[in-house]
Amino acid sequence: MLPDHVTLCDVGPRDGFQFEDRFIPTDRKLAIINALADAGLPRIQAASFVHPKWVPQMRDAEAVCAGLPDRDDVIFSGLALNQRGLERAHAAGLSHVDLSIATHDAHSQDNANMSVDEAVAQADAMLDYAAAHGLSAQMGFQTVFGYQEPGDTPLEQITELAAHFAQRPLDSLSLADSTGMANPRMIQQRVEAVQQVIGDVPLVLHLHDTRGLGLANVYAALEVGVSWFDTSLAGMGGCPFIEGATGNIATEDTAYLLEQLDITTGVDYRAVARASTQIEAFLDKTFPGTMHHLLQRSAATPA
Repeated sequence: MLPDHVTLCDVGPRDGFQFEDRFIPTDRKLAIINALADAGLPRIQAASFVHPKWVPQMRDAEAVCAGLPDRDDVIFSGLALNQRGLERAHAAGLSHVDLSIATHDAHSQDNANMSVDEAVAQADAMLDYAAAHGLSAQMGFQTVFGYQEPGDTPLEQITELAAHFAQRPLDSLSLADSTGMANPRMIQQRVEAVQQVIGDVPLVLHLHDTRGLGLANVYAALEVGVSWFDTSLAGMGGCPFIEGATGNIATEDTAYLLEQLDITTGVDYRAVARASTQIEAFLDKTFPGTMHHLLQRSAATPA
């Protein structure tokens, strides 16, 4: 049985924007964030707190957070990958933080220059800090569905990590298809294995549409009870540190699919599509999402 309600978190202002070489001014970032909030997104990942040498687009993370609207109906979060980033997110006034570690040993070495065990120890210390300072934390796992080839991250390692972090006070646990290698069968197998060890901890899927299976993977996840997904307006984004890892599932496409399935989200996909069209125009490029292009063509067609 499919869920009656699904929560969408738009990660575009972080995951989407970080992929762009052209700097998006702070006021324009905030305009998009406000548009997403007005469209009904209950959760928005507003920024990441990383060194601007590695992700120049996020050099104004503190300014973005300072300009976030004061709303009771939206949770704004920021990504922190190390202790310094977490301290910056806290100082910037965020009460919700997203932490993330690699689950594939080679990826952990390539991306963070540490083993998975070292990453776990760092994440534990960060969770201690979050708890001590009253921060709500999501724990994210990268490359759950493969790094160099589909399924090459050991499932046993993923479930062991999930069981470990499920003992901590978490807002949620996120499984990321960082490379876009997942398929519907793998989604169900790995999600069900994780569900068995995390108890009542809410499970989030962060899917990429790199190989065109994004929405098929959403449906497969719905069938096994997942009711929380990360999405990105227009299908923006990817990972700058993984070659070819482009294309998050588009917020407006996912919201439209769920509406067609009679699953409520509270998200107006048409309003998200308008924001997608605006960021495309500013960046003068086309993103892979579908619904904003379809609605744009429909609006331009004479009655």
